Amino acid sequence: MEDKKLLFVCGFMSAGKTTHGKKLARNIGYHFIDLDQYTEKKYNKSITELFAEVGEDEFRNIETESLNECINDNQKTVIALGGGTPCFNNNIELLKKSGQLIYLKMDAEALLKRVFGIKANRPLLANQEEKDMLPYIEDLLQKRAPYYEQADLTVYHNNLHEDEFKETVLNFIKK
Repeated sequence: MEDKKLLFVCGFMSAGKTTHGKKLARNIGYHFIDLDQYTEKKYNKSITELFAEVGEDEFRNIETESLNECINDNQKTVIALGGGTPCFNNNIELLKKSGQLIYLKMDAEALLKRVFGIKANRPLLANQEEKDMLPYIEDLLQKRAPYYEQADLTVYHNNLHEDEFKETVLNFIKK
């Protein structure tokens, strides 16, 4: 891992990328960046506001720009990505070239339980009817899976305890 000083945590919205990423960073002595929070601070707007204002295509360009800044400006950093970050603008290639990618994998039912109460804060879910949310999540997860599954490490996360995540990642990066 000496040549790659960045760890990226990817996965679907609300999969725990920020929570587990922060704890991992603290445990291995790395800095931590949440890409969504970085972008919100840079533009002084929430992701939801930015997404609504500029549309998805331009938002993905903004997200890629933020990702490039985080990669260029940091070493020994864990970066929690937005749910769609690896799936647009050839970001997956940039991620794989710049560090090691960890996929927090959850099934659609577990994700639904996590996002249901906060769907208003998720631009892609905000307008979904309750009955349509599970099929929507399943469809989006299937579309994103080819990108997520290019990760260097996949950690199944439906009921994962933070210590299990930390140990799995530590064992992986020591190799």
